[in-house]
Amino acid sequence: MEVTLLGTGGGSGWPHPFCTCASCYAAAAEGEIRAHSSALIDGVLLLDCGQDVPRSAVRFGVGLERVRHVLVTHDHHDHANGAALLWRRWAGVTEPLDVFGPRSALDALAMWLPPDDPDVVFRPLLPGEIVTLDGYVVRTLAAEHDSDGALLYDITSPDGRRLLYATDTGPGFDTPDDARYDLVLLEESWGDNTTHASGRHHDLTTFPLTLQRLRTHHAIDDDSRVLAIHLGHGNPRPSVLRGRLAAWGAELPIDGDVIQVGAPSPLRARPQRVLVLGGARSGKSAAAERMLAAEPSVCYVATSSENNDDPEWTARIAAHRARRPASWTTVTTTSLAELLRTRKADDPPMLIDCLTLWLSRMIDDIGLWSASDEIAAKAADAALAATIDDLVEAWSATHARVVAVSNEVGGGIVPEHRSGRRFRDELGALNARLAAVSDDVLFVTAGISHSLHRSDH
Repeated sequence: MEVTLLGTGGGSGWPHPFCTCASCYAAAAEGEIRAHSSALIDGVLLLDCGQDVPRSAVRFGVGLERVRHVLVTHDHHDHANGAALLWRRWAGVTEPLDVFGPRSALDALAMWLPPDDPDVVFRPLLPGEIVTLDGYVVRTLAAEHDSDGALLYDITSPDGRRLLYATDTGPGFDTPDDARYDLVLLEESWGDNTTHASGRHHDLTTFPLTLQRLRTHHAIDDDSRVLAIHLGHGNPRPSVLRGRLAAWGAELPIDGDVIQVGAPSPLRARPQRVLVLGGARSGKSAAAERMLAAEPSVCYVATSSENNDDPEWTARIAAHRARRPASWTTVTTTSLAELLRTRKADDPPMLIDCLTLWLSRMIDDIGLWSASDEIAAKAADAALAATIDDLVEAWSATHARVVAVSNEVGGGIVPEHRSGRRFRDELGALNARLAAVSDDVLFVTAGISHSLHRSDH
């Protein structure tokens, strides 16, 4: 199965032609211009035909004269525009064409043609139907969208490859129990704009949750490819979005991409050991949690201990707990090296939050601050060095996928007290040693994460 992406944009494309927002400016500057979402399968089966689609086909040198079946998801203008059918008629193409979709969408298309056109047959579909088209088995699924009878398409090709075309829809759609997809084209319309009027589209909060659900149900696995489509200017700039999606095992295609379904993904393997650095309230914990948001389960390793005498600290811990998914488990411990050594590669990934508190507790437990004489101080120094060495060695050798959070402490004023300077130096050295043996290091500033190892964040 070969899939050509004739468009990957939302209703107004991306960039929006009348908009001057930062997202639209960045998309134009990065040369990623997206037309209405549509996909062409093996040159004969067209998914959606919005008003941009015919011109996109010409732009990419793709002929539409061989198309024999059109599958339309719903009646909105960027998915069902009958100009394509009219232009086909003008070109004198008389081969039979079947157009499938919800009745509302077919009505919107039929008005472009004479009522007695013998070459085009409109065939209404309802959710749950199965039709076979020249060897392609097409299953219709109900979309969660604000259009009468909106559909998603589950398509199996004659060679056994299976595709899910999921636009437009919110996260509340179901897939067959036996489904396992080689390719998923999943809409991600709103990006970081989570205040959109309804749940009838995905954003960067619900998109990973849908991936999590599909993985839990084995509808996708490590060999499946997931591509984000129907993109709009609620998203961050394409170069940033590409990195965000990659952390979830999803790709950001461009218009005109040709996908050989079943071929390996061009995505690099997701990094195994990631260190996330940032200052106070920089958003580093949220960035680390976001990286694992598409995982069916996560082991959250809390290095802090509760202090019932400190209401502010209790509130901080409660806020962290409240934003963790219900599928995550929490372990409160400082035995990080042991956890890293015993964790297996196929265990759920681990999030450690945070190394700053871990180091503080290690210093207290070792008695570095309470050493009463030079001999005790040297013993405490040696014990702390051995503990840090053990953690770095375990981090370097672990088979687990792990994300760890730590504070960047070198950007402020030099602490007034000797203990503050010692803690700053120890944490800075620990961060540097872990970074040297990490697969990726993110630095978070004002809620924006930048990879220090890679260029796609």
